Formats: sequence, structure tokens, C-alpha cells
Amino acid sequence: MILKLKRTPGIYVVGFMAAGKTTIGRLLADELGWGFADIDEDIETSEGMKIADIFDQRGEEEFRRIESEAIRKRVVTVKSGRPLVVALGGGAFGQPANYELVEEHGVTMWLDCPFNIVEQRVARASHRPLARNPEHFRALYETRRPAYERADFRIPVVSDDPAVAVGAILALPIF
Repeated sequence: MILKLKRTPGIYVVGFMAAGKTTIGRLLADELGWGFADIDEDIETSEGMKIADIFDQRGEEEFRRIESEAIRKRVVTVKSGRPLVVALGGGAFGQPANYELVEEHGVTMWLDCPFNIVEQRVARASHRPLARNPEHFRALYETRRPAYERADFRIPVVSDDPAVAVGAILALPIF
């Protein structure tokens, strides 16, 4: 295992919405015997409301503030030496402060999921506020890619079987 991961045992799973961050992150944590956290779940628990409702009632700016605080709390866990796989929300890694925080305290894994797969997955769910407008959704996907490209590792999502992506992660030379 690389020194950076030993010093700060955090793996941050990033990528666009519906890329599989929660599913793959949870399975990865199980395989490693580490804890798992999903930032969106943390937010919904702490705020007592769904992400879509936070966007609708408080706006994206307030959501991003809450999200950054949730990430900071999880990084504190990692800094204390407790190994943790953390699934970040789709837009979190694009926020400079969040990027710097997770880059300094672990390793980032970008789940690079093709847009056509993301689109199919999101079509089955109505709880994603930034996916309501199809044109905006496609533009958002393209706009966020440069931020994701800064991750330490890129994991192509080539299957709906999360074990395939987890296998690709575990095959990286950092383990």
C-alpha cells in the first residue's frame, strides 16, 4: 500500500451522478474491511430531508455549504487513522476546497461512467434535481469531467456489475 494511503487511510470515490459511487464504494469497503460513508446519506440524515428538497427549498449554494461540512467531518475520521471509503456527491469534487481536502487526506478514484449509461440509470430515478432538464444534464456531465480527471486514479465503468469496478480498483498498484 502506498505511503499516502497508509498515512491517511481514505479512499474517496468521485464521479458523475449514477456512476455507481455508493454501490461500488460500499462493496470496496467490504472487500477492504474498512468503514464506508456516503456524503449524500450523511447530509440527508443531518438535515432530516432529501437532497432534492434541500436544493428546492434552500438552493444549490446552501447545499454545497452543507456538503463541504459533511466532507470535512468524514476527513476528520480518516485523519484519526480510521480507514474509510467515502462516496462523494457528483458535484463535490469540482468544488476547489473539497478537492484540496480529499486530495490531501487519501486517494481519489474517479468512476468514469459513459453518459449513455448515466442517462439510462437516471431515467429510472426521479430524485436527482440536477437531472430534471436533459440539455442541462448533458452539459453538466461535460462540464464536470475536467474536475474528475484530476483524481488519482480513473476507473472505467464498463459493466453494471459493481464487482468489475471493485476488481479494477483492487488491481491498482496502491494495494
